[in-house]
Amino acid sequence: MAVNMNRPERWKADIAASVDAFNRWFLASAPAAFREQRTKATADVRDAMAKTGNFAHVSPDVLMNDPGILPTLRMATCPPLARDRLVGIAGVGRNLVQTMEKKAALPERMAAAEVEDDLARICRVVGRLMDADICPWISEQRLPTGDEARRAAMVVADRLCGAVAHPIIRNAQEERQLGRIRDWLESRGYRLLPTSELMEPTAMLPGTFAFRMTVQGWMDGTGARVVNIPVDVVIRSSSARAGDLPLFVEAKSAGDFANVNKRRKEEAAKARHMRKRYGPLARFVLFLGGYFDSGYLGYEAAEGIDWVWEHRVGDLAEFGL
Repeated sequence: MAVNMNRPERWKADIAASVDAFNRWFLASAPAAFREQRTKATADVRDAMAKTGNFAHVSPDVLMNDPGILPTLRMATCPPLARDRLVGIAGVGRNLVQTMEKKAALPERMAAAEVEDDLARICRVVGRLMDADICPWISEQRLPTGDEARRAAMVVADRLCGAVAHPIIRNAQEERQLGRIRDWLESRGYRLLPTSELMEPTAMLPGTFAFRMTVQGWMDGTGARVVNIPVDVVIRSSSARAGDLPLFVEAKSAGDFANVNKRRKEEAAKARHMRKRYGPLARFVLFLGGYFDSGYLGYEAAEGIDWVWEHRVGDLAEFGL
């Protein structure tokens, strides 16, 4: 049964209401989310300063013992170095830099001598480009004053947060959306499954739901090729009977109209893989909050994908919940 995808007469009003709701949330909550991350980033910068003698002694040993400080060092240079720019200037492997930044580790299969040589190259670039305006004590060969150290930490922390501003807001958006779904479900007696109780979706007990579950789909109708599909929310109706499929929900939030169409093909692919695995009755729906225009909605509707608006979360009931 369709809920919203077959109601184009109310799309315009829903789009306007969704935009207004997102803007209210952004003005009220996004600054706090950013400040929280900046506080954490400032603490990380102060830790990096302690390990590098206030950025004056950036050595391969430091990076070897704590690879995860590399993003902080990149943001302490003038100009701040993008990851690929550092790779190119230092002449080191991209895998080394990506592993250090994403896993706070060194590549396991990289020869020790090569690692040491590449780390030395990184240190030379960082040392040469260290921002003299925020770290004047380095060229003057002295310790920073308390005010200088605090100021430098805040500037570098702001640069770190600025480089990842979109992920910070996106994570806050995701938590908001999952919180809205959880509140609505729990108000109706549903129980959130802890990670230790996650199972095959069709084996979930009626009246339960799970966050961030990996579901297996099929690339074709035979199941010979399996694809893992991350699903934000899986909900087994409290009235489900044996053989009934749960509802698969993808939470999506957007702060502008420009980028919402980039991943719509991925959503359509997820829906197709699920239907090949579970059959044409598999229900894959979107939970939308923010800027989604009629072009986006029309594409999803044509793919047989329905949705629930965040500002009208009660529409979930129309999916049998």
